[in-house]
Amino acid sequence: MDVRRGIYPHWFLAAMLVASPCSCLLASSSYTVRPKDTLSNIARANKVTVEEILAINRIPDPDWLEVGQVLALPPSADADTIYTVKKGDALSTIAHWHGISTQSLIAYNKLRSPDRLNIGDTLRIPPSRQTSTPAHTYLLPKSLERLLNQPRVKARRWRNIVIHHSGTNRGTLRGMDRYHREERRMENGLAYHFIIGNGSGMPDGQIEAGDRWKRQLDGGHLASCLLNHQSIGICLVGNFDQRKPTTKQIESLHALCTYLTRRCRLHQSRIKTHTQINPRPTKCPGRHFDYAAFIADFHP
Repeated sequence: MDVRRGIYPHWFLAAMLVASPCSCLLASSSYTVRPKDTLSNIARANKVTVEEILAINRIPDPDWLEVGQVLALPPSADADTIYTVKKGDALSTIAHWHGISTQSLIAYNKLRSPDRLNIGDTLRIPPSRQTSTPAHTYLLPKSLERLLNQPRVKARRWRNIVIHHSGTNRGTLRGMDRYHREERRMENGLAYHFIIGNGSGMPDGQIEAGDRWKRQLDGGHLASCLLNHQSIGICLVGNFDQRKPTTKQIESLHALCTYLTRRCRLHQSRIKTHTQINPRPTKCPGRHFDYAAFIADFHP
């Protein structure tokens, strides 16, 4: 892949004009994408394969790179990998990506405060790591996938997938739609694009698509018109300040996010929680929703 006019958004082309025209590809544990880069050139310069870069970064579409995107590179067998912490990283996800336990990562780096991870920190990954067994990829039932495939999704229509909880122990799509329409005076009703049941009101793990997905309408689940325009909302029924999501809910969330990242050509870094992306402070989806574990186990 390289950059061609008409394929990439205007901000991407603008970045090309102000950046240096040549790419200096150096072998390292990570690489920041520059204008005119291609996966094949990056792989060749770092003596790895394109397939290895795709696998370690879990890139769903090899034809989509962004200027400034940081790619992890497979390290040499006889040296430590140096990993630079990025926004949204957690020790558990970094350890999972490199096939080691979180405790091993903490011990190897002699971390005294493992709960304090700052952007720009560097971590050493031991060369003797073991390759982890690929996690199961959850898929939607074919009947549901056919239903979700019916709307036409424009290219780059969606930029984020946002996870919420309902904050209630019971809930249905119809009930939430009525509440949003009648009590919150939302013209298009249900603020979310999808609801996932917890067995109380809806079958445990059942996914239902709202009118906003079927008609490809903006969401109403974030405190920003711009974010609502570009963010798909998924609401899991339950109060996760009180208890964890059910196993079936998490499995369904995996399957739905797998479908959406593929359908909308999104990287898994675009999966956010309400509290991570909302302009106003919120605790949604609750302290018992383990985002780090969800992302670590996410294999689209």
